[in-house]
Amino acid sequence: MAISNIIAKITQYISEAAMRIFGPNDDAYPVSGVQPFTGEPYDKHKDENN
Repeated sequence: MAISNIIAKITQYISEAAMRIFGPNDDAYPVSGVQPFTGEPYDKHKDENN
């Protein structure tokens, strides 16, 4: 009886892991899209003068 419970728990553990790996994504990342550049481009000459 104890061996069958251990085998059942191992089988459940492995099957839950497989369902998590191969199941649909449950990520809740926000939709970001392309963000505009609002900074200043790097100017090597301006940086060398300082």
